[in-house]
Amino acid sequence: MKIALPDSSGHLSNYPLTGTPITPTPLGADPARIVFSAAHVVADPFTASDPSGKAAVDWDGTMAFRRHLTDLGLGIAEAMDTAQRGMGLDWPGALELITRTKQEVPDALVFNGCGTDQLDPNDARTLDDVRRAYLDQVDAIQHVGGRIILMASRALARVATKPDDYISVYGDVLRACDEPVILHWLGEMFDPALAGYWGANTFAQSQETALTIINENASKVDGIKISLLDKDKEIEMRRQLPAGVKMYTGDDFNYPELIAGDDQGYSHALLGIFDPLAVAVGKAIGQLGAADVTGFRATLDPTVPLARLIFRAPTQYYKTGVVFLAWLNGHQDHFVMLNGAQAMRPLPYFVECFRLADQCGLLADPDLAVARMRRMLAVYGVA
Repeated sequence: MKIALPDSSGHLSNYPLTGTPITPTPLGADPARIVFSAAHVVADPFTASDPSGKAAVDWDGTMAFRRHLTDLGLGIAEAMDTAQRGMGLDWPGALELITRTKQEVPDALVFNGCGTDQLDPNDARTLDDVRRAYLDQVDAIQHVGGRIILMASRALARVATKPDDYISVYGDVLRACDEPVILHWLGEMFDPALAGYWGANTFAQSQETALTIINENASKVDGIKISLLDKDKEIEMRRQLPAGVKMYTGDDFNYPELIAGDDQGYSHALLGIFDPLAVAVGKAIGQLGAADVTGFRATLDPTVPLARLIFRAPTQYYKTGVVFLAWLNGHQDHFVMLNGAQAMRPLPYFVECFRLADQCGLLADPDLAVARMRRMLAVYGVA
């Protein structure tokens, strides 16, 4: 099968598909690693609302994708930045998403993003403003029976002036949580408003503050996800975590190596790239559980070039690639996103996504993917 694809100058050449679609392999019981997919939402393409207005979600399509993930045995990290949280999906929409997912897959492993996004950072004046915003979301999520991922706060980054401010706010919020939470350290490459988080401008100082919070509240912390796209920083911190506190890799560039681990430990996973990679995850983790590290790497390593493309700078637009692949693979009938985010990458990006997804076996139905890619190209005037 071939498709004519343009290069960056518009010149067309035939591309022959070469990949063999990966056979979906559900994650088995008692897996070698705990893995979460940060799941995207499906937008309603028929809304009359402007993209800059209130988010309109296709709830049937969104819940169908959650069933797809749970059928494969993956955990779901709900209402995170992959779902365009704070980038199209506001807090009321996020709470509805959390509530619906709890009702749809009540027995699944689901942790839910808890932040302060109902508080405009420009309206935050004091640490108490941020503390109240966090606690309101904690109460709402726990009220519907949800577990918590404690997200980084733009408002806290704005009003905090020193590490002790973070230690104080996080300590109070963690004490209000009924069950251990996952902390999320989101780097500024994902959200520029989080520059200087933890009250410092160096990794060493920031890590010290985060570790202080974990050590002072270890019984309330299941683990921490680091999204810094730097494997050495993750490994350094992983080796300093107290016993019983997990490291969840958020490194969409180096996840095979970090999940495989070394003689001093390994990372579990909470990754946006596991949304389009879900069919491969069960197979890979099963191989790892069977001590077949070579097979594990052979399954996941070929997906890394695609992940690096999807998460290239400006990194916050990675959701566009994630949803593009969901559309190519038939998980939704359109390529429309909240906040008009489908327009945030150029055509050569989509062409290369298509090529790389084919080459690592992530086009589930090549005929469908080719048909949809041709429709995409036609929108850009490619005959």
